[in-house]
Amino acid sequence: MAMKLAHEEYLKLSRTSIINLILLLVFLLNLILIDNGSSASVMISSTQNTTRRRIDHEFKVGVVLDMKLPITQVWLTSMNMALSDFYISSAKTSHKRRLVLHVADSNTDILDASFAAINLIQNDEVQAIIGPMTSAQAIYMLHLGKKTQIPVISFSATSPSISPSRNPYFIRTTHQDSSQVDAIAAVIKTFKWREVVPIYEDTEYGNGIIPYLIDAFHSISTRVPYRSVLPESANDDRILQELYKLMTMQTRVFILHMTTPLGLRVFEKAKSIGMMSKGYVWIVTDGLGDYLSSFNSSVHATMQGVIGIRRYVPKSSRLSSFKSRWKKKFRKDNPDIKKSLDIYGILAYDTIWLLANAIEKFETLDSRFLKENDVANSSHVARLGISQIGPNLLQEISNIKFKGLSGDFGLVDRQLHVHTFHILNLFGSGVREIGIWTPSDGIIKDISLIGTRQNGNQIPTHENLHPIIWPGNTTAIPKGWINPTGEKRLRIGIPVRSSYTEFVRVTRNPSSNDSADVTGYCIDVFNAAIGLLPYAVPYEFIPFQNSNHTAAGTYNDLIYQVYLQNFDAVVGDITITANRLQYVDFTLPYVEAGASMIVLTRKDLNKETLIFFLPLERRLWMTIVAFFVYIGSVIWILEHRGNREFRGGPHPMYQMGTMLSFSFSMLVFAHKEKVLSSPGRFVMILWILAVFILTASYTASYSAMLLASRFQPTFSDVNLLINNGYSVGYRNGSFIQGMLKQMGFDDSNLKGYVTPEECDEAFSKKRQDGGIVAAFDELPYIELLFAQYCDKYTKVGDIYPTGGFGFVFPKGSPLGLDISRTILSIREDKEKMKRIRNAWLESKRSCSDHDSLGSSYGLTLYSFRYLFIVVGVLSLIPLLAYLLIFLYKNRIILTCPNTSTSQKIVRLVEKFNEEDEKRLRYYEYHAGISSQMVAGEDPERGEVPNVF
Repeated sequence: MAMKLAHEEYLKLSRTSIINLILLLVFLLNLILIDNGSSASVMISSTQNTTRRRIDHEFKVGVVLDMKLPITQVWLTSMNMALSDFYISSAKTSHKRRLVLHVADSNTDILDASFAAINLIQNDEVQAIIGPMTSAQAIYMLHLGKKTQIPVISFSATSPSISPSRNPYFIRTTHQDSSQVDAIAAVIKTFKWREVVPIYEDTEYGNGIIPYLIDAFHSISTRVPYRSVLPESANDDRILQELYKLMTMQTRVFILHMTTPLGLRVFEKAKSIGMMSKGYVWIVTDGLGDYLSSFNSSVHATMQGVIGIRRYVPKSSRLSSFKSRWKKKFRKDNPDIKKSLDIYGILAYDTIWLLANAIEKFETLDSRFLKENDVANSSHVARLGISQIGPNLLQEISNIKFKGLSGDFGLVDRQLHVHTFHILNLFGSGVREIGIWTPSDGIIKDISLIGTRQNGNQIPTHENLHPIIWPGNTTAIPKGWINPTGEKRLRIGIPVRSSYTEFVRVTRNPSSNDSADVTGYCIDVFNAAIGLLPYAVPYEFIPFQNSNHTAAGTYNDLIYQVYLQNFDAVVGDITITANRLQYVDFTLPYVEAGASMIVLTRKDLNKETLIFFLPLERRLWMTIVAFFVYIGSVIWILEHRGNREFRGGPHPMYQMGTMLSFSFSMLVFAHKEKVLSSPGRFVMILWILAVFILTASYTASYSAMLLASRFQPTFSDVNLLINNGYSVGYRNGSFIQGMLKQMGFDDSNLKGYVTPEECDEAFSKKRQDGGIVAAFDELPYIELLFAQYCDKYTKVGDIYPTGGFGFVFPKGSPLGLDISRTILSIREDKEKMKRIRNAWLESKRSCSDHDSLGSSYGLTLYSFRYLFIVVGVLSLIPLLAYLLIFLYKNRIILTCPNTSTSQKIVRLVEKFNEEDEKRLRYYEYHAGISSQMVAGEDPERGEVPNVF
C-alpha cells in the first residue's frame, strides 16, 4: 500500500514538472517574439520550405510484379541495387530528388495487375509504373497509363503486338521478340532447310512473334507447312498428342517459342518419344535461350543438341563486378531461392538508372493529379485524375542515353532496339557459343569479326559457325525432312506410252509379270540428279497403267495423282504449265522446250524461172544499173575528146550507145574500147573492183537460194490456216490441243495422233479425207520426227515458249527443291548431258534440221552502201577536176558579153565535141610506140607532142 501511494505521488510530481517545463518554454518563446518579431517569421518560413523540399525530394514509382514467382526477387534485387548504385556512385553530385519504389503484387492475374496499378496511383500517387511482367498484363495496363498520362515502363513484355507507336505512354526497355526472327532465318538459310514448323504457346507472348517469323521464312523461300499451337495450361497428354502429330510429317526442323515452364515440358516429352534423336533440329527463341546456361543437368539431358538464340550483352568489368555483388546480396536476402541473374534482371537495373536520370532533369516536380469537376459521377479510373508531370517525364525518358550494364542504353521510338544475338548450342553439361548474328555481317564466328565481311547479305554457309553437336550426338548436318512413311520407298509415277519411247520406255519383265524395267532419256536425267544429292533417297518407279498394261489416263491424270498423294513424285516428259502448277510443284526444267508448227516441204516451181533475180533486192538491182550508167558516163566524158574509140559518130544516139556498151561490157570484162587517160583508167579500175565484189556476192547468194528453194514450206502463215478452216494435227495427251483452241482453231479442225507414223499418215491424206496440212508439237518431239523423216518436213513460223520438261513433286516438297539444284549442276555438266542425249535422242538422227524458209536470202542495198559511196566519191573527183580545167581553158566563151546563157552552153557543148588534136597525137604516139615494142622493133625517138 505504501508503494502504491509512493507511485501516485511520483506521477503527480512528474505531471507538475512537465507542465512547468512547457510554461517555461512558452515564456522563453514570447520573449524571443517580443525581442525580434522578424526572427520568428524566418523560422516559420524555413519550416515550410523544409517540408516542401522533403515532398519534392521524393519521386514515387510504382512496381507491379508477381511476388509469388521466385524470378521476381531476382529483378527486385537488381532494382534495389540500381537505386543504391545510382546515388552512391555519384555521391559528390547533389541530387535534387530520390526515386522511391512502391511495390504491388499482380498475383499472376491480368485484372489484379491493373487493380494494383490503380491502387498505387490512388493511394501512393506514383508518377510512373514499372511493370507489368507479361505482355497480356501490359495490354490492360496500357489503357490506364494513357488515361492518366502516367508512363508504363516494362522490361519484360516482349510481344511485338504491343506497339509503343499505338500506345503513347508505353515504354519498352527491352527488345521485342520480332528483332530475333532475322537471326533465326539466317540459321535456317545457312543449312538450306526448306520447311520449318513453329511450336508456340497460345498466349499473347507466343502469338505475337508468328507473323514476323512467317515473313522472315518467306523471304528466304522457306515454307511453313504447319503451325503447332499449345495452350499455356496444356497437360502431358495434350503435349504428346501434338508431338506425335509432328512425327507423322516430313518436316524435322522445329522453332520453339515458349516460356520456360511449358517449353521444358515439351522437351521432356519429345525426349521420351524419340524426337531428340538423329535427324531432328530444335531451335529455341530467347524465351528459353536466355536460360540455357542456368538449367540443371537433368534439363540439359533432355535438350542435347538444341540451338538457342540469346540477346548479345557485351562483356565489361562493370557487369562482372555487378554479377558478383548481386550474387552475394541475393543469397543473403533470399537464402531459400536458387536463382541466377538473367537478362531481365540486368534490364531492370538499367531501367531504374534510366528513370533516375530522367527525374534529375526537372528543376521542380509537379506531383499533382488534375481531376474532373464532377468526380462523383465519373468512373473509378477517371477519379484518379491526370498526371501533370507525365508528358514531360515521357519526353525526358525518351531522350536519355547512357552506358548501362546491357551496353549502350537508349530508346528509339520509346523502345530498346537490339541488333546482335548469340547463337548457342547446348551439349553435354554446358552451352557453347557457336556464332554471332548482326544485320550488317550476318552470321560470324566471333564478335571480333564484326565489320570484316564485305556483304552480310551473301549466302551464309555452316563454315561461318563453330562446329555444332546436333540431337543424337552427331556432327552430321540434318537434312531437315524425312519420308513420313519411314522405311517405305518413294513412289514415283511413270507415264506408259507406245510412242516416243525415247523419253520413257516401260518394258515388262518376262520373268515377272508384275515388275517392269523403266528406261529412257528422262529416267537417266532423274537418276543422275538424285545421285548428286548429299543423302540417300530410296525410290521405286511405278508405271501409271491399268491391269492390261495400258495407260491409266492422260498426263494430267498422272500429275493429279501426286496432288491426291497416291504418288510421291512423277518422272517423265512432263511439260511445265501454269495450270498444272496450281496442284503440284515442278523442278527446274531439264529440257528447254517450246512449240512450233511443222509442214511438208516442196520445190518452189513458181519461182524457178525468175529465181536469178532473188539474190539481190530490187533497190540493189536499181542502184547497180544506175552506177553502170554513171561510171560509163564518167569514163566517156574523160575519154571523148582525146580517144578516137570514144568519138563515135555524129549522131547523139551513137554517142549514147558507145557509152552504154562500154559500161555494161565491163560486167564481164569484155569491153573493146581502150581507156587512154590516167583519170579514166583510175575510174575504170575502181569500178572493176566493185563489179568483182558484186558478182562474187551474187554468186554466193544465188547458190544458197538454189539450195534453199528445194525445201520451201507448203504453208507458213498460221492465220491462213485458221481463216481457211484447214485441219491441223496435235499429239494426243499433250497441252497442245488447248493451246490451238486459244489460238483460234475450231475444235472440228483438230486431229490427234499418237505416233510419228500416224502424223506422217495424216499428212499423206487429202484434206477432204481427214488429212492435215500442218501439225503443232513441242521441239523435242519435232526433233525425233525430223530424225525419222528428214527433209520431208520443216519448222515454220514462231516458236511458242513453254516451260520445258520438269519432274513433278507435291506442293512445298523439300526434295523437289534439292532435285532442282542438282538438275542445275547436271545442265552445267555439258559432257554428261551430251552422253545422255546421244544415247536416246541423237541415235536416230540421219539428217540435220532445216531452218524455216520464210526468211529471204537476198542481199540488200544496205550491205553494200559503203562500196557505192566510195566508188561514187572517188570517181567524182577526177570528173570535176577535168570539167574545171575544160571550163578554165574556154573561159572566153563564158565571159563573152554579147552572148546569152543558152548560146554559151551550146558553144561549150560544140567545143567539148571537138577533137583535142594534141591529146589525140599524144595518145596515138604512145600507142604506136607500145605496139612497136610489142612487135620487137626499136622505134626512133621523135618529138613528143605537148598535149597541154
